[in-house]
Amino acid sequence: MSPTLGLVLAGGLARRMGGGDKARIRIGGVTILQRVLGCLMSQCESIIINANGDPNRFADTGLPVVADGVPDFAGPLAGILAGLDWAAANAPRTEWLVSVPGDCPFLPKDLVARLHEARLAAGTPLACARSGKWRHPVVALWPVALREDLRRALVDEDLHKIEIWTTRHGIAIADWPVEPLDPFFNVNTPEDAARAETLAAQYS
Repeated sequence: MSPTLGLVLAGGLARRMGGGDKARIRIGGVTILQRVLGCLMSQCESIIINANGDPNRFADTGLPVVADGVPDFAGPLAGILAGLDWAAANAPRTEWLVSVPGDCPFLPKDLVARLHEARLAAGTPLACARSGKWRHPVVALWPVALREDLRRALVDEDLHKIEIWTTRHGIAIADWPVEPLDPFFNVNTPEDAARAETLAAQYS
């Protein structure tokens, strides 16, 4: 498997949770961020966090924290571009980046390998995850080589929809079942957090 940098997208505004960092919500006694990092550590060469605001709030992780380079909370593509730029500057031998949201407590341990297998089988430069009928465009594999094209789309075209940009280049799909547990269940609301707590008790 090609060396891959892990990027945790923790730069959202968490409006439906009343603000704050969703990644710090505790599920089964540990934060979602701890769960995400624990999953990625065995799959990635290194990990960085994309977050806006004060980076010191993630100082306890000991990981680099990278803010969006595109202003005004331009969405997840801005966070992905920030990760690709960091990789180009700090890990020049790393050609791939995998992005995951910071609010998914049950990510699969074969995520990176399966995404690479999917893009190799399809002959595409990009790959993303799907569970059941739902695509998860921010759970995806990105080549560092496409970062300037992504920058042009964001800055010159004001393009913010992930799937419009990925369709231009070709994207493979890696499938996971949703039973007994959707590995891409994400926590957006207090009700989601309560559901995740129940799922963690049943399946962790």
